[in-house]
Amino acid sequence: MSQTRPRIGVIGTGAIGGFYGAMLARAGHDVHFLLRSEYEAVMAHGLRVESAVHGSLALQSVQACRDVAEMPACDWLLVCAKTTSNAELAPLIARAAAPAARVVLLQNGLGVEDALRPLLPEGLHLLGGLCFICVHRAEPGVVVHEALGSINFAYHSGPGDEARAAVEEAVGLFGSAGIEASGMPSLDQARWQKLVWNAPFNGLAVLLDSGTEGLLGHPESRALVKAVMDETLGAAAACGHALPADLPEKMLFGTSRLPNYLPSMYHDFTHGRPLELEALYTTPLAAAARAGYAMPKTAMLLQALRFLEDRRRSGR
Repeated sequence: MSQTRPRIGVIGTGAIGGFYGAMLARAGHDVHFLLRSEYEAVMAHGLRVESAVHGSLALQSVQACRDVAEMPACDWLLVCAKTTSNAELAPLIARAAAPAARVVLLQNGLGVEDALRPLLPEGLHLLGGLCFICVHRAEPGVVVHEALGSINFAYHSGPGDEARAAVEEAVGLFGSAGIEASGMPSLDQARWQKLVWNAPFNGLAVLLDSGTEGLLGHPESRALVKAVMDETLGAAAACGHALPADLPEKMLFGTSRLPNYLPSMYHDFTHGRPLELEALYTTPLAAAARAGYAMPKTAMLLQALRFLEDRRRSGR
């Protein structure tokens, strides 16, 4: 792995990949984007980020390809596609990775690294990246960044004894691009912590057709958000990952101070894309059940989302 100027690959150049990839490129890093449906638009007009935090950022000359065979071997691979496509992404990751590359899953949910690890070459290092950001894709090649943007990194697996070094490198890499980044000692605990926010807001945004402002603005929906948060907090503790007891209240307060935000699952449902039910609900519910902890409201939320997705697929 090059220590002077590592080459960075972005797999999944949607809202997350577009934002972080553009920020790294703006900072002078050698960033390559794997694009498919947005390739023509990006090559014609560049990649643009409209950020309420960093201002307007336009990359006119984008190092992009639409076939992984055209991508040079990368020291870092940022996997920003949805977890629903991870099995199909594994061969692309293996093809684009340089020896001993750092593969970072900038994805939501629990157990995503566990599921992907057996599909990757043993020589690659696998990390999780937990993004705390309000961002969405407005149109092909255009990303709107509304608030936040920090990332927590934690190590999953890889050869040798490089966990600490890999996390420190990730923090330094993103920090050099003006992105607040920190290392976490436990990947599972970090993912449970993120899930305390993701589990209620993603699913309820779909079911109630509402952004964060509406969900927190009505006493009944706010109570339901809090209840799912509390269940997730309890499940994390039952699985051996105790989190601060006041985390739900802090998240509720922090979210109330943000602009009205529509979570990623809302956009997936609106645009007819598969929902990340496995990573956000099925896997955490199974882990909680193995630990002897019940999550009835979260289970009901999953059942309702499955109904909506199945009805959409069948056209009835």
